[in-house]
Amino acid sequence: MYDLTVIIPTFKEEANIAAIIREVDTVFSRNAINGEILVVDDNSPDRTIPIVRDIQQTKSNVSLVVRKNDPGLSQSVVEGFHTAQSDIFLVIDADLSHPPAHIPEMLAEIRAGSDIVIGSRYMQGGGIQKWPLKRRVISLGATFLGRLLFPEIHDPVSGFFAVKKGVVEDAPLKPRGYKILLEVLGKGHWKTAKEIPFEFVDRAVGSSKLGLKTIVDYAAQVTDNARYSWNHHDSAVWQEWKKLFKFGMVGLSGIVVNEGLLIYLKEFVHLVLPVASIIAIELSIISNFILNDLWTFRADREEHALGHRWQRFISFQVVSVGGAAINFAILNVLATWAGVDYRIANILGILVAFIWNFLVNRRVTWQRK
Repeated sequence: MYDLTVIIPTFKEEANIAAIIREVDTVFSRNAINGEILVVDDNSPDRTIPIVRDIQQTKSNVSLVVRKNDPGLSQSVVEGFHTAQSDIFLVIDADLSHPPAHIPEMLAEIRAGSDIVIGSRYMQGGGIQKWPLKRRVISLGATFLGRLLFPEIHDPVSGFFAVKKGVVEDAPLKPRGYKILLEVLGKGHWKTAKEIPFEFVDRAVGSSKLGLKTIVDYAAQVTDNARYSWNHHDSAVWQEWKKLFKFGMVGLSGIVVNEGLLIYLKEFVHLVLPVASIIAIELSIISNFILNDLWTFRADREEHALGHRWQRFISFQVVSVGGAAINFAILNVLATWAGVDYRIANILGILVAFIWNFLVNRRVTWQRK
């Protein structure tokens, strides 16, 4: 039984496989880690398999699984979950884009209590080296979609992560494409996730396997995770849907407060319209904040980085003003410059402002520590 299994999915990686095995094994030796290196290969037609078998002659901790059906990176990783001889798994690419030097830190975080530890390119301290603009745009788009499901995770589509066996052991994973972490987050049994920053380095040898099919598979995976959550209310995705629904209900109540106060202040208090409008807007923002703080985000309010309620209120106020500015800008640009009916333009502005308000407040005002 090993302390850790490093799973390396491969397909036509003859130029890289020996180097990644050597680097991972060196990290094991230097840090006294009793680790297994598990190569899961999709029946590569090049020399990947013979190279691994040659290494096995001198390295007893190197294992090999050759898959001949249902090829795919995610499928290979799930095969590795079932085959690994440890209770902690770490997934790493074969092309040296993920630095093995982070393995001890990720293992330590798992041992400290995290269910999942993610190597993040998009948090402070992380980054991407030598990526063409096309891949950056595609990656940012994929990350944005993933963060709609998991707002607190900066890089939910990272291919570099560690996970406890219990998270995936009985999870109904339906792997496809390259974003296996998204599947683990959506269907795995986890409570705590930790991210550590790392610098992603584009492969020096070999070619990227990114293509149209990868993008289609990813879109289908996001949709499947969302659909799965509707029938599994203990999933992390469902918890986000609940917050989004509550946030929307609070927003609707804010419209009622705003309209009611505006009418009252204008018709009964006889304030001029600009003054009545400003007071009504501000009181509706206060109402929205109180309801969101006590209801929408009540379950994890104690874990917020902004520990004092007045700090959260200031943050909420700033975000709300930003949302109002977005609504105003979209309304005027679409109605004035694009010829869109002002009523439709206003609805579009409200929708975009709502998305802004929820996502920014979720990640800033009520961000967990």
